[in-house]
Amino acid sequence: MTLRETYRTGASIEHARSLMDHDRALRLLVLDGVERIEVAVRTKIAHVLGRNGPFAHRDPASFTPSFLQVGEAGTSGHERWIERVRARQDRSDEVFVAHFRTKYDGQLPVWALTEILEFGQVARLYGGLSNVLGTEIAMALGAPSKRVLGSWLASVNYVRNVAAHHARLFNRKLVVAPKRPANVPEFDHLRRTEHAKVVFGVYGVLVVMAFLLRRIDADCAWRQRATALLHDFPDVPGMSTADLGAPVGWALESIWRPAEGS
Repeated sequence: MTLRETYRTGASIEHARSLMDHDRALRLLVLDGVERIEVAVRTKIAHVLGRNGPFAHRDPASFTPSFLQVGEAGTSGHERWIERVRARQDRSDEVFVAHFRTKYDGQLPVWALTEILEFGQVARLYGGLSNVLGTEIAMALGAPSKRVLGSWLASVNYVRNVAAHHARLFNRKLVVAPKRPANVPEFDHLRRTEHAKVVFGVYGVLVVMAFLLRRIDADCAWRQRATALLHDFPDVPGMSTADLGAPVGWALESIWRPAEGS
């Protein structure tokens, strides 16, 4: 049996090129936003944990029982995290890591250790924190709970990995949708429908990023750039920002409007 490709009537190479160009611009925008979010989250975790001691990332009191529980593999989530971080530390050629390796037998305090973590490792560390510590960090970033911020970081890390590997973000379905808290007005428009494209679309992560970045740096122009890029979605028959998960009227929502006085 011969596999036959079916193309949409009127489709052209120019349409494909414009979608690819727009997707590339979206990936670059995402990576720029993720960098700012990652630095802010790493810094906040280092501050909150470091307050309890330089090696609080090893202290069981810093984590949830589930993160410390030994599973079928014979290790806990915390132990596996420590093992992966140690491997990353061993591979690091950062000057400050070499200094600690020589002077302090490689014992990095948490405020130094967080500097070499990948975003996925940061998100995993955050997910394992005790509810008290996790909630403090969540509130500082405007999230109503540790659970909500944990889901946001997981979804941001997912699109970060997609973008970093030059894969397609357009029409991408998220593995796990970011939570849409009822007590945060900026997310109300995402809760008005349970349509799969809205719930699992990349647009939802863009809302998360815009929300966090506004909290991290009120003067950051990322939201304006994201709005302009969505408005500039290419004119391709049968396709629109709805394929990113953006609901009708998205541009009128408060998350994309300029702050008062700006």
